[in-house]
Amino acid sequence: MTPARPDLDPELRALLAEMPLMSELNPEVLAQLRRFPSTPIDSLLDGRAVDRRELTIPTPDGTRLPLSVLGPAGTDRAAAAPCVYWIHGGGMVMGDRFSQIDIPLDWLDRLGAVVISVDYRLAPEAGGTTLVEDCYHGLLWVAEHAGELGVDPTRIVVAGASAGGGLAAGVTLMARDRGTPAIAAQVLVCPMLDHRNITTSSRQFSGGEGVWTREMNEFGWRSVLGDLAGQDVPGYVSPAVADDLSGLPTTYIDAGTAEVFRDEDVDYATRIWAAGGQAELHVWAGGFHGFDALYPQARVSATARRTRGDWLARVLNPAA
Repeated sequence: MTPARPDLDPELRALLAEMPLMSELNPEVLAQLRRFPSTPIDSLLDGRAVDRRELTIPTPDGTRLPLSVLGPAGTDRAAAAPCVYWIHGGGMVMGDRFSQIDIPLDWLDRLGAVVISVDYRLAPEAGGTTLVEDCYHGLLWVAEHAGELGVDPTRIVVAGASAGGGLAAGVTLMARDRGTPAIAAQVLVCPMLDHRNITTSSRQFSGGEGVWTREMNEFGWRSVLGDLAGQDVPGYVSPAVADDLSGLPTTYIDAGTAEVFRDEDVDYATRIWAAGGQAELHVWAGGFHGFDALYPQARVSATARRTRGDWLARVLNPAA
């Protein structure tokens, strides 16, 4: 029996009623979803004063990863800007570097940040640590080329939504353990952190349709992990199983009360505090998974975005 669920925010409920929902994913449905057009980046940039560069960078195995570099137009490159290294969502099985890009574009507008978004390889075509290693090598390249990118290497923020939030957490753990590059902060928006899928919130959002259900989550993780046994899953891939969360940069985590990832996200923040770290946690009443990405005009979405931006402004410009 599915446990009772927290109610949706009334405004979000009305908006969601117009959206086609699913209960589960399979290879056939995934193939159909991947045929939908990607985020229309040109329309998002229309009217914004943004300089755009498209690059490809090498990985150790010879694969070339696309990076999009979006910075404030006409800025003085002698004055290094903060950088948001963005990792997109999509359950680790879909999406591209422009998915949810409107979230960090708000920080470009408000904070003058250079936004750099990476196209990592997707599951099931790639699996194991490949996705997080792709994201890490993109970040390492950005840090090593900070000067030519106009980026302040002491103000690089790793951020992502959903699967991208989980990958951002894994990249941050990887950078800590490898000693490079320095990360000023991590922003984890409704992050996908735990392959075990055993929390109360995961059970609450099972057995019915939704934006992201427990069954869809199982498909995403199975696509990444393949036949890996539970004890073999690295914390870089599933950050919730990492033994040690000490030594992490200041962290922002948010989620909705009405979503699969609520409890694993709360637990991750709690474990950062227990390890002596700093984390700010927001759980938005009535928010479903990805509510502020899908419906940024809703009042709770606007509040969530503003609160996230306020936190980032304080972190990047503490003396302001």
